[in-house]
Amino acid sequence: MKRVAVITVAMVFVLTGMAFAAGGDARMNTGCGLGTMLFKGNGDSSTLIQTFQATTNGISGNQTFGITSGTSECKQPMKFASNERTSEFVLANMDNLAKDIAMGKGETLDAFAELMGVPAEKRPEFASKLQSSFGKIYTSDHVVMANVMDNIATVSAQ
Repeated sequence: MKRVAVITVAMVFVLTGMAFAAGGDARMNTGCGLGTMLFKGNGDSSTLIQTFQATTNGISGNQTFGITSGTSECKQPMKFASNERTSEFVLANMDNLAKDIAMGKGETLDAFAELMGVPAEKRPEFASKLQSSFGKIYTSDHVVMANVMDNIATVSAQ
């Protein structure tokens, strides 16, 4: 009896989902990643396939990697800062970068601006903008590199 009830409920979900998802875009529901790539073109009208896509993306951890790296048919967020070298630089120089940003100048800040691709003539303006937004960049004593990078990207875009 339990088995029949479970199967009935599952069928209702699948059929209802298929009705609502028909003609839709699976990518809107499942995002990017390996699961979306594996079942590409097959999930637009199937809740079950979209569930497999989303589960594969989530379990394998490739969706977050794809978002960060711009691979697996994912797009990097607009706030994503420069590249892996920049991330490694910030991670290795968090304290020195914080000091230089607070002062509005310094060797570490200059190197960071170069890695970010800030043209030489715009670096003083860049340094000044970061200095005036120090509290928005380093939001706590325990802020992590990823947050610093995102915060700098946000401040820079303003």
